[in-house]
Amino acid sequence: MTSAKRMNFFERYLSLWVLACMVLGVGLGKLWPDMVHRISELEFVKDSHVNAPMAVLIWLMIYPMMLKIDFAGIKGVARRPRGLVITLFVNWLVKPFSMALLAWVFLRWLFGSLISPEDAQQYTAGLIILAAAPCTAMVFVWSYLTDGDPAYTLAQVAVNDLIMLFAFAPIVMFLCGVANVVIPSAVLVTSVVVFIVIPLTAGFLSRHFLIRSKGREWFEQRFLPVFHPITVVALLATLVLIFAFQAENITRQWFMVLLLAVPITVQVYFNSGLVYGLMRWFKVPHNVAAPGALIGASNFFELAVAVAITLFGPTSPAALATVVGVLVEVPVMLSVCKVCNRSRAWYLEKVK
Repeated sequence: MTSAKRMNFFERYLSLWVLACMVLGVGLGKLWPDMVHRISELEFVKDSHVNAPMAVLIWLMIYPMMLKIDFAGIKGVARRPRGLVITLFVNWLVKPFSMALLAWVFLRWLFGSLISPEDAQQYTAGLIILAAAPCTAMVFVWSYLTDGDPAYTLAQVAVNDLIMLFAFAPIVMFLCGVANVVIPSAVLVTSVVVFIVIPLTAGFLSRHFLIRSKGREWFEQRFLPVFHPITVVALLATLVLIFAFQAENITRQWFMVLLLAVPITVQVYFNSGLVYGLMRWFKVPHNVAAPGALIGASNFFELAVAVAITLFGPTSPAALATVVGVLVEVPVMLSVCKVCNRSRAWYLEKVK
């Protein structure tokens, strides 16, 4: 019997931290709305529509993630590609499109009488942005909790990040166009450059030159640990900022938050179940299938929120939709981890 995984203090109470950040952020937004409004208008470059504080915090989160990615490890995965192919299939050919469909079913049809057509369009855009980028940071936590193969998980994340460079913007443009939402292409491309290209390139170059000059042991044992507290603080500060920007929407439209949580939750369980089922069908080892199911379902919510704010503004319905993704992500993904662990014996019956 596999012993329960021991998480560090931050990971163990992750849901509590998200709740605390929400309370603090909403409190700041309600008590000092003018200050929060001024922060939301700080642009990285004039007329870039990229919020400067958000950009800095996103970099502080993404750069350390990119430092961990060894793109050379992709070669080893090529010898057993089934798990990677299934994950990529669901991430890029199922998840964004299934979310667009779910958004239409719930926001335009089932909940259509409760939401104005204009707001429904923006909520749909927010959900599409949320689903179009696979998770990067929390994947390593989910993989750890399900006894995942760390090298394979790392390779899956690396490939997803490379694909995200080229596929994120076109997918968002296409699906939002189908939903009759106009996306400024220049602003979207700017978001991709700022939030993906720059930190990915910086992480790759830093890793390459530091390992070559200082050695892998120094890099992994001395350099990488320095960033762990920075990443944690940046994540918490980002969440506080996100909820502060959305304070009015969250308190005034709490019922809408509940409605948006429905398609997001359905999407997570649908895509994780699809990946897990396909992995079992093709007899992929469980330590690849479980993290793959979680990669196939989770979202890069930090990027999604930043892009939604850049495209539609910090208090927009689209931004609110991505913020709800933050609220739903942690507890739902933890439940998927438990399902993967408890179904291990059932899974292995097919794989043997």
